[in-house]
Amino acid sequence: MVRWLSLGDTDDNMRLMQVRAWLGGQGWYDLTNYRLNPPVGFNIHWSRIVDLPIAGLILFFRLFTSNYWAERLACGIAPLIPLSITMLGVGATVRRLIHPLAWPLAIVFLLGTAATMLMFLPERIDHHGWQLAMLSLTVAGLCDQRDRRGGLMVGLASAVSLSIGLEMLPYCAMAGAILALRWVWDRTEARRLAAYAVSLGGGAAVGFAAFASNANYAMRCDALTPVWLSVCVAAGALLLLMAWANPESRGLRIAMAVVAGGVIVAGFVHFFPQCLGRPEGVSPELEKNWLNNVREAKPIYKHPFRLAFPIAALPIVGMVGVLWGTWRARRTPALIGWTAVALFVVFATLMLLWQVRAGPAAQLLAVPGATLLGWVILPWLLNHRSLPVRVGGTVAAFLLVSGMFAGLIIKYLPVARPNAYTKRVNGATGNCVRYTVLKALDHYPAQTIFTFVDLGPRLITVTHHNAIAGPYHRNGDAILDVQHAFGGTADQAHAIIRRHGATMLLVCPNHSESTNYRARNPGGFYDQLAHGQTPTWLTPLPLPKGSPLRLFKVD
Repeated sequence: MVRWLSLGDTDDNMRLMQVRAWLGGQGWYDLTNYRLNPPVGFNIHWSRIVDLPIAGLILFFRLFTSNYWAERLACGIAPLIPLSITMLGVGATVRRLIHPLAWPLAIVFLLGTAATMLMFLPERIDHHGWQLAMLSLTVAGLCDQRDRRGGLMVGLASAVSLSIGLEMLPYCAMAGAILALRWVWDRTEARRLAAYAVSLGGGAAVGFAAFASNANYAMRCDALTPVWLSVCVAAGALLLLMAWANPESRGLRIAMAVVAGGVIVAGFVHFFPQCLGRPEGVSPELEKNWLNNVREAKPIYKHPFRLAFPIAALPIVGMVGVLWGTWRARRTPALIGWTAVALFVVFATLMLLWQVRAGPAAQLLAVPGATLLGWVILPWLLNHRSLPVRVGGTVAAFLLVSGMFAGLIIKYLPVARPNAYTKRVNGATGNCVRYTVLKALDHYPAQTIFTFVDLGPRLITVTHHNAIAGPYHRNGDAILDVQHAFGGTADQAHAIIRRHGATMLLVCPNHSESTNYRARNPGGFYDQLAHGQTPTWLTPLPLPKGSPLRLFKVD
């Protein structure tokens, strides 16, 4: 995988392109990708935070090997950094809540998660692994008995996560709400709340100043722009004021919290009404034809049981575990820590009902609860006098509390198995992005190639060619141009392709994106190509024998 630079996701490819551009001399605050939609470029709304370790590893390995291998080694090793941080966060949580020696069991359960560990595999260099790492530190801070350190950890982890991207915004907001509730219940939590307030507001300000791109100075809703920076700073200031006042009356503390929340909401509605809808801010057409069809943005119950069950199994087990742990700790000083984590885990599990992309976070947050169940149940079974119980019971209990049983069971259930059509589409989608397949395009001189939206980032990463679009919402016009070209008439496609300066057309028959064009626009340009009807302005170009791609010269 590492040898062939098998960056499986469009985000991984774009991340490497972003690092390449920076190492090649592009400005720190300029995150435009000029290899997409040239010469204008593509607006990428990320930050440089995740670029730093990848670039550092590339520069380090360049001292010993070629840039070819330096990039591959960096992409293979970089995900281990956020994974290590995640292990530290999970280990600290179970040490504080369960037992100082429980952390190895938690690490085993973490390594057995299906959705979470996908974010830390070699070459998974996008930002999701780092955000999960910050989430693990947030949980560790929520249950830290040292108030100032706990508040500081939650605030800084939230600030770093938001500086990377807004995907974890609901979890950051929930963490802040939990700390506020702790203070409302117990005024001795004022120091924790103050440390959180300062680190959140200050950390967000530093993150914006140091890492926000030039494009993120606009009043956009999809990144740490002045919109969300204002929210973080205002929230931090109000929470700090609450902690400083720290009235003895719980009723007064409740009133202060309600007023502070109302001020934040009212201010947001008044000053940033454009952000009350979807943060992406795309056109209705693009929302209908693209954004609403993103599978990971759909609730878990809208996915096949074969996919949903393995994702939800561990979060449900973990939720049972933390609720039981909270009940067990009801008469101990650990109650407030267990309560904070339980609220967080229940919230994360319920997030699956909103979007299935919450699966990695839900599984990560379920590990402490699962560890508690394993810590109590497994020793009891191992010490049982019956050999079948010791062996069979221990194995069964381990698979159950770790959530691994779901992945094993689903393999043998005749439920929602992929049919021949699905296998054909999945096979084509995977084959067309293989390194050796795309690299063959470099036999042609560098030029702009018009191709599918989802192929754009991979094409520019592997070859020396430029492309038109990638699946990034800030560039809706370019995405719509690709959709209109493949879905409209041949003459319309010709005009759009020429307007973008593309001199070649690349398609992948049976690619998942191509099925959308055929289903939505029967008789359209791509549907005609799929049926072998090639317009006169396209000339087929040769590719290596067995290539799944079709390449044309545009006249």
